[in-house]
Amino acid sequence: MRIARLPRDDDSNGWSAILPPRSPNPALSGDRAADWIVLGAGYAGLAAARRLAENCPDQQVALIEAGAIGENASGRNSGFAIDLPHNVGSSLDELEGSHRFMRLARTAVSSLEESVERYGIDCGWSKDGKYHTAVSPRGVREVLEPFAKELEALGEPYRWVEMDELQETLGSPHFTAAVYTPGGALMNPAALTRGLADNLPANVTLYENSPVTEANLQNGIHFTTPGGSLRAPKMVLAANGFSEQFGFYPRRFLHLVAHCSLTRSLTEAERKAYGVAQSWGMTPANAFVGITMRYTPDHRIVVRHGLTYCPSQRISAAELAAVKRRHKRLFDQRFPMLPDVEMEHTWSGFVCLSRNGSPGFGQLAPNIWSAVCQNAVGVTKGTIGGLLAADMATGRDNPLIADMESLGTPDQLPPRPFLDLGVRARFALEHWTNRHEA
Repeated sequence: MRIARLPRDDDSNGWSAILPPRSPNPALSGDRAADWIVLGAGYAGLAAARRLAENCPDQQVALIEAGAIGENASGRNSGFAIDLPHNVGSSLDELEGSHRFMRLARTAVSSLEESVERYGIDCGWSKDGKYHTAVSPRGVREVLEPFAKELEALGEPYRWVEMDELQETLGSPHFTAAVYTPGGALMNPAALTRGLADNLPANVTLYENSPVTEANLQNGIHFTTPGGSLRAPKMVLAANGFSEQFGFYPRRFLHLVAHCSLTRSLTEAERKAYGVAQSWGMTPANAFVGITMRYTPDHRIVVRHGLTYCPSQRISAAELAAVKRRHKRLFDQRFPMLPDVEMEHTWSGFVCLSRNGSPGFGQLAPNIWSAVCQNAVGVTKGTIGGLLAADMATGRDNPLIADMESLGTPDQLPPRPFLDLGVRARFALEHWTNRHEA
């Protein structure tokens, strides 16, 4: 089959721009063969390749990536490794589901932290926790209070922060209250993915800048790229939202685009005016209208705002310029003491969601397994999905596989254009009904 739509990431990613230059691994050239192919080198693909190599030390694993490591969606997120349920409503009926998610997420965080420490990956990894914030009293009542109640029922530590203490912590008067949780981690995601890729086991060969243009999945796996071909009897699919191009999960995924900006480093005078010394990360009560933000150890402020439906998986330079202007306005509203701070970098990343929040995980064919659709929590869900897909593929007993399978499979979506109309109407309703959290 011909692959109709390929990833087309640009060079706007700010997380990569602030890192030292890196030379990518060579692209695939000539005719190559391996025992395993892992398609896609994001968090899921990197975890799957590593685990396959560990489980099968005498076999060769080929990890193939359409672009450069750190420039794909895994290197473009806001840099949170989240260890708790990320969207919690007012019901306490899903406590067992929360336990399953935490087991999965915390295994992923531990795995990543072990790699960071073992290989000395310089990605700013820090266990600073995060603040889940609300702007309005309604957001406090409808989101933060139920969240705190669920944390109490789970026996999870948290701290309620509000008013002057919250303003002193975040350096902004914009927020009413927050629930601080100490788990999880913050990092530069492009640096993390680079480090994971550059320290793969010896029996993994990574091919970068090698988009698959044709796939034959009969009698094994046979991929063609602009520079060569790759064969293997077995594969782990980790191409996330592009998986449907290979004939899997048709009409199962919603394609969204998220936008992020990164300021320059604050000057000494600006840091004094800002008045915050400790780095932090915060997520909003409502991700459609609110802002995810971070204050990094090198004195930059991250702004992520704007989650829109984007089935084309493409965004223009003009759209990105408009995003940068909007982020600057939102920044000024929250940090009026920093009027001269500009957005040094603005970029976009594509997000894959399923309607029911389930991942694309498991065995798709006798020789194909998948770890895709992380539903906007890619650092942890991608990592654990790839690790468990590799264990399943190699017959390694892991009780967490049952936890992952219990999350279900993606529901089928309506056909277009009915899907487009429905999604856009739903997004408009979300923005209107939650405008109090803007």
